[in-house]
Amino acid sequence: MSTPRSGRLAVGTLVLLTVLYFAQGLPYGFFSQAIPVILREEGYSLTQISVYGLLFAPWGLKFLWAPYVDAYGTRRRWLLTLQLSSAVVALVLASLDLSGTLVWLLVGIAVINLLSATQDIATDGLAVSMLEPRQRGLGNGIQVGAYRIGMIAGGGGLLWLFSLAGWRAFFVVMSVLLFAVTVGVWFLARDPGARRGDAAPGPPTPVSPGLLLTGWASRLRRPGVIAFILVVGAFKFGNSMASALVGPFMSDIGLTLGQIALVEGALSSAGALGGAALGGWLAYTYGRRHALRVGGVTQTLSLALYLVASLGVGGFWLVVTASLAEHILGGAATVAVFTLMMDACQKGYEGSDYTLFACAVVGVQGAAGFAAGIVGDLFGFPAIFATGLILSGLGCLVMIRALDRGLMTRLGAAVP
Repeated sequence: MSTPRSGRLAVGTLVLLTVLYFAQGLPYGFFSQAIPVILREEGYSLTQISVYGLLFAPWGLKFLWAPYVDAYGTRRRWLLTLQLSSAVVALVLASLDLSGTLVWLLVGIAVINLLSATQDIATDGLAVSMLEPRQRGLGNGIQVGAYRIGMIAGGGGLLWLFSLAGWRAFFVVMSVLLFAVTVGVWFLARDPGARRGDAAPGPPTPVSPGLLLTGWASRLRRPGVIAFILVVGAFKFGNSMASALVGPFMSDIGLTLGQIALVEGALSSAGALGGAALGGWLAYTYGRRHALRVGGVTQTLSLALYLVASLGVGGFWLVVTASLAEHILGGAATVAVFTLMMDACQKGYEGSDYTLFACAVVGVQGAAGFAAGIVGDLFGFPAIFATGLILSGLGCLVMIRALDRGLMTRLGAAVP
């Protein structure tokens, strides 16, 4: 599938990116947002809930097998196989009795995370190779919007379904949705997609473990890469810490599962769409630096609403406002960061470089979530939100200073 050599995106490209990133966000949203609420309702501590995040390890380790995805088969084949596999796993979970034990649920979560993380490698590589630099702001707006809508549908919509009908109905609906997305991939991903967007590949070239290690070492030795990873990590840590346990916070202040599903579902869906559109428009119209400044600063300020709500002020409607602000402003900031990550990819290594940066972000989010659990159990939710607010502000300063001092120039990237 080709894209025009302008700032505009072809309709097929737009729809393909939408369905692919929605498919990733759907199960991830339920597992990362709804399951912590359910565990909190069952009496688990915040630290125990944060340890549950280890099941998301494939998202932080996928760079280890990303070269295999680049070297074997086509991206279209990877996408179809992984989507169908996720749908089948969800269907298997629907056939099991999960009411008495969480063991099989946790196993299923781990397997779906592995499949989704591997799908993400193929999806990101396809997106980076398809989008021209001028299109990346809009492309990442679509990516973040679709992914967040998928997360909210899983975290809010499917939580609501679970509260009404239980595990079996939830996993049946998830499986049906994943199958439906697979149909979209079948018809839309006509680009043999393969490696770096070229023609269909010939026989796969074997990739040895030693070559993989050498390859990743060379990617990290590229001038500016480690500094870039540290800067992006600083930018994401504070916000990730503050937002990691919002679901359990809502549960603790007395919101029902239905109310949490409403806030994290329907209401935040509109916010996510608005945030993705805002971030894409800022990056497209004013450039990455301006989008990062606006998105980063306003995202940090939005965390103050959670802090005030955790002090017992404002009630339900302040929590709603905080959630909307987080999704709108956080979505705009995320679009800008992801666009910058695409810019930092070296031509010919798009899939590997972007996967490396994305894994670093996931690692930061995991560490931030674990830190939030410990701080929350020791000092309460106000301490989580206050700490996240301060660290988010510092991360914005680090990012802005790094860009002003030519970080992207060191990477050999021209930032529009």
